[in-house]
Amino acid sequence: MKKFWKIMGIIILCLAGIVAGYVVYLQATYYRIPDHQILAVKNPQKSELKVGKSYTATTYNIGFGAYSRHYSFFMDTGETKNGHHTRGKYGTAVSKHAEIRSTNYALKVVKNQHPDFALFQEIDTNSTRSFHVNQVQRAQQVFPNLASVFALNFHSGYLAVPLNNPHGKVRSGLLTLAGYQIQKAERRQYPVSSHFIEKFVDLDRAFAVLTFPVENGHKLILINSHMSAYDKGGKMRAAQLKLLTHVMKQARAKGDYVIVGGDFNHALGSKIMTHFKTNQKIPAWVSKLNNRDLPAGFKIVRADNYWTTPTVRGTDTSYHPGKTYTTVVDGFIVSDNVQAKAHNIQTNFKETDHNPVKLTFQLIP
Repeated sequence: MKKFWKIMGIIILCLAGIVAGYVVYLQATYYRIPDHQILAVKNPQKSELKVGKSYTATTYNIGFGAYSRHYSFFMDTGETKNGHHTRGKYGTAVSKHAEIRSTNYALKVVKNQHPDFALFQEIDTNSTRSFHVNQVQRAQQVFPNLASVFALNFHSGYLAVPLNNPHGKVRSGLLTLAGYQIQKAERRQYPVSSHFIEKFVDLDRAFAVLTFPVENGHKLILINSHMSAYDKGGKMRAAQLKLLTHVMKQARAKGDYVIVGGDFNHALGSKIMTHFKTNQKIPAWVSKLNNRDLPAGFKIVRADNYWTTPTVRGTDTSYHPGKTYTTVVDGFIVSDNVQAKAHNIQTNFKETDHNPVKLTFQLIP
């Protein structure tokens, strides 16, 4: 019996050493990218924007190419209305084949819209979770006539969770494509949790600020944003919104045009939180954003099919229409000198957990 407990003690000490070593590794590889990082513009374009001309933009969170209808994500949890708790399963895409299929599908959906500007979130460059498929490079190949700007917003050492399908090392971010001259591109750092565990699994949240010259001497400030989802109590999202709206106000005060697009991880309106049929309670990751939360002179562009087409589904389970929780978190915010309308593109969540949104807009003289 003594020998047994001795062996058990050795095993426990070894396991404790492995865990301690892994924590040291995570801490050693953790860092935050400095604020105000200038971003490289690839394939720069020369055309200048014109006042009164109609343009289109899309925004699409492609979920690192993993989210088919059958997919669920290990970090997402939920609860049905009868009290049954749910949790997602996978830490990576199901296979490289599925990864490539989903990536190609998402890019094709956007290409079919012929956008002048295309905003992507959760797009990987070299990650374990996406089988090291370079989605940014693929997007650049699909849109050879557009300039591209990539901003890193998730970089991590090897995340060994879940144990049966580790999320692994991640390099992911925001990709913005544009058919017009980009004068400046800057990465702004969102505040994120400094909690010991949360800081390793939350993205290094950021938004990309692109400046486009307009023929009348003003600028179009186009922002590609992806706000926090795993934020108990909403403290980080409140801080992030404060920074984002500050940047928006500064630009508008100069007389510039402002468009913010992306995944806000807020239901865009209070009523939409509970509008779509579901057998689930509102998930913890859902907060809400209304026009009154924005500075004067800004508004959320409500899609013409806002009440019929959600833009995100819960990923604590596979997708089941009418049962899985859905709402609208993706879209655009514009300043009062931008005339705009939007449309949520229905994909029925075929290969991603989001639907893209298309904006048609004009810069008002």
